Amino acid sequence: MTRGEPEDPRAARTRARLRAALLQECAERPLEEVGVAALVRRAGVGRATFYVHYPDLEALAVDACADVVREAVEALHAWQGRPGRPDPVRAPAALAEFFGSLTPHTALYRALLTPGGGGPLGRVLHRDLRAYSLRERQRAGAADAPLIASAVAATFAGVLADWLHGDLDGTPGEIADQVWQLLVTLHASR
Repeated sequence: MTRGEPEDPRAARTRARLRAALLQECAERPLEEVGVAALVRRAGVGRATFYVHYPDLEALAVDACADVVREAVEALHAWQGRPGRPDPVRAPAALAEFFGSLTPHTALYRALLTPGGGGPLGRVLHRDLRAYSLRERQRAGAADAPLIASAVAATFAGVLADWLHGDLDGTPGEIADQVWQLLVTLHASR
């Protein structure tokens, strides 16, 4: 299916059941201990149905966590539409809320987002955040749009991953303010 095409409602419901079952399984055990058999039992679908929708558990896990990408992009741009420039020190409340929302499934995010911002979820986060940032910089007529878009995506993905892995200390609010300051500086640097 290509983007923009309407999704079959039955397929969407099946994928939603599989995502929900995976999150429930991962609340009880690490992703590497989750098996397809237990997952499909919990989701109430057959094993073949699982493989119609996903090639493996990692692909399902990335899909289940892909909302984190959308939420991150929305949180980073939550200031838009408000009068004036964004506060260069305090992050939008949505960004702190975003960081706080990750704690229930920290172990799953750690499995998919490796330190430094790599891993399957890191690739999705970097790709989508870079594309959004690039569009915004190009709309503003910035000549350095590709460079800054890459830097913004890498910085955010790296800080997020390192915080999830315990390499950076701070509450969700503190880490939101710190990454925000980095991103504001990147945008103002050229």
